[in-house]
Amino acid sequence: MTQFLEGLDNSGFSQWVRYSGSLWSYPTILLLHTYGMGALVGLVIAIDARILGLASSLPLVPLRRLFPMIWAAFWLNAVTGAMLLVSDASRKVPNVDFWIKMILIILAVINLRRIQALLGREPDNLQSVMPVRAKALAVMSIICWLGAITAGRLLAYVGSAQEF
Repeated sequence: MTQFLEGLDNSGFSQWVRYSGSLWSYPTILLLHTYGMGALVGLVIAIDARILGLASSLPLVPLRRLFPMIWAAFWLNAVTGAMLLVSDASRKVPNVDFWIKMILIILAVINLRRIQALLGREPDNLQSVMPVRAKALAVMSIICWLGAITAGRLLAYVGSAQEF
């Protein structure tokens, strides 16, 4: 595994991202990753807040239209995140924090699909009082997405499992 990760680190793409100094390399990739994260988590938390009772007069049906934007932001983050990972794979992959981030993202995506399915049902029975299950999904969503952001940010500051 170490040899594979070092191969990624030494690839032409990785070298370009890390050392080119081009505005189009690391800075632009990181900027797009940040924009994607802001859009993704911002829209998801807006839906979660509505499910939890904030702006309860806002109908749920129009919120369905946010999902194509949410998924576009997710895929932007997946692609730019993979690009950032490849640029420093041998340091990030062995890092426990990286795996915490990945697990939280997987859980958040599963949860997001469940919320999308919930909103895809007949909205009449969801308009007035949200079921406890929906509120639990919203709380779990907020926890997972904010946890993933926190873990991702800490990735720059915590060492690999081998260092502990």
